[in-house]
Amino acid sequence: MIGLTPRKIDFTTLCENIERRLCDLGHLVPNQFPMTQREVVRAGKTVGVYFCVHGPRSVKLTAICDFNKKQVIFYGSDGIRRESMPVAVQAPVKVANSKPAKAAAKDEAQTVLA
Repeated sequence: MIGLTPRKIDFTTLCENIERRLCDLGHLVPNQFPMTQREVVRAGKTVGVYFCVHGPRSVKLTAICDFNKKQVIFYGSDGIRRESMPVAVQAPVKVANSKPAKAAAKDEAQTVLA
């Protein structure tokens, strides 16, 4: 049996690969729908990134990149885990255009209350 180790990739390439795979899972055309990213923070440290492709008719396809376990977990539009893949990527210093998930939820709650 041959063991394969994933090669290290940069964060931009990882985002493109995740978007492409999520679109394949949802039978969507890549680069046609917006994808958002949010940091996953535990004990003040970034431990992963939450990705969400926002498709038509409120369809949402999600993936979680776990830096500790070095894997990406993909979820379908029904929220059921579809697949996972190993990945070798270093945690970025700061994810572009994202907020920690807890802060984002707080912002959304304040928007609803206002």
